[in-house]
Amino acid sequence: MTDLILAIVHHLTVFGIAAVLAAELALLRPAAMSPHTVRLLGRFDAVYGMLALAILAIGFGRVFHGAKGADFYLHNPVFWIKVGAFAVVGLLSIKPTLRMMAWQKSLKADAAFTPPADELKALRRRKLAEVHVFGLIPVAAAVMARGIGPGW
Repeated sequence: MTDLILAIVHHLTVFGIAAVLAAELALLRPAAMSPHTVRLLGRFDAVYGMLALAILAIGFGRVFHGAKGADFYLHNPVFWIKVGAFAVVGLLSIKPTLRMMAWQKSLKADAAFTPPADELKALRRRKLAEVHVFGLIPVAAAVMARGIGPGW
């Protein structure tokens, strides 16, 4: 039963991360930008951070308390590809998070603040990279679920 609960929460959290990434990407456009959008981006990014921490805890909960056992994961190169892709997504998210935090401060100082178009364009490109790397994670999960990886 523990494995089932961990799997369900793991999948729902991954879908949550995908939804937040899509929402941030949709909002990071000059045409959509307003002070309200800046606030919204800050909220979405905070949720993104919480979901990222949750997926780590839940994922490693599955590794050590799931039905397949730690040996299946820890000796599986596809698992490490999945972890690596997650780490790359995390690294790519640092700059956007720092910019969005700076935007929140600017918004507090100036209620009409909106980010410059060149910053939006740069962050949108980085978010697109996050989305593309994030797409590798479920691919690796599907490969692992079919028992591919051990013994490579």
